[in-house]
Amino acid sequence: MSVADKLTSRLPMIGDRGERKDVVAVVKLHGVITPTPSPLARGSINLAAVESALTRAFAHERLKAVALQINSPGGAPTQSGLVAERIRQLADEKNVPVLAFAEDVAASGGYWLACAADEIYAHRTSMVGSIGVISGGFGFTGLLERFGIERRLHTAGTNKSRLDPFSPEKPEDVEWLKKMHGQLHELFVDWVTERRGDRLSGSDDLFNGDVWLGARAVELGLIDGVGSLRQVITERYPDAEIAVAEPKKPLLARLGIGAPAAASALLDAVQSKAAWSRFGL
Repeated sequence: MSVADKLTSRLPMIGDRGERKDVVAVVKLHGVITPTPSPLARGSINLAAVESALTRAFAHERLKAVALQINSPGGAPTQSGLVAERIRQLADEKNVPVLAFAEDVAASGGYWLACAADEIYAHRTSMVGSIGVISGGFGFTGLLERFGIERRLHTAGTNKSRLDPFSPEKPEDVEWLKKMHGQLHELFVDWVTERRGDRLSGSDDLFNGDVWLGARAVELGLIDGVGSLRQVITERYPDAEIAVAEPKKPLLARLGIGAPAAASALLDAVQSKAAWSRFGL
């Protein structure tokens, strides 16, 4: 066989079109949801990082459904909303169903992403839910005093330096933060209620920030059933092939550079570990 013949035989549009199978496209949404991932990181989710994978997933000609493979402890609410809205936009344009599958955890922002799907499934050991809002930080005032470091901060605007980690915490700043959390929580609850509707059980514990394993999540109406991606897709679309749509790797990752040395990258890694550790992972 000539080189030209070999290349021609590999073209997806050449050959017997009748033998081409339907496709279920899979998009992996793995990692912490953050707007500022490391240029080397692959375990983070934001709209810029997953846009290419979503676009390719919904672009298949014989597309039967799109499956979201979710493994995320959550993160930034805005990026959670942006990714979820993009999924719904593409699903409505292509008029195809979207199924979400929770792996180890689909919590907080991870569950926000899952609610972009028409149906949600989880493994019996998956942790699902955490419909709440959390933020954290550190206070360094004692450290500065210990080493005799003077903090110099100049602002225009009385509230410009709220929650500054190098200044003593102010009760009014904490109250402001709690109000912000309350507003974000309401938006989260509205999104879940909009997407899950009558499937929700109405339990008083539903929106208290707790997480549940697969079977209990079914009872609460947070998910539609217990099952794995391959199991459900095989039963639902027995004649379709599964095609994974991978996001483009960051430039440095494509060059094979695997370990960032910057202090900011180390801090990102610590914060990511803290997010997963809340669920024992």
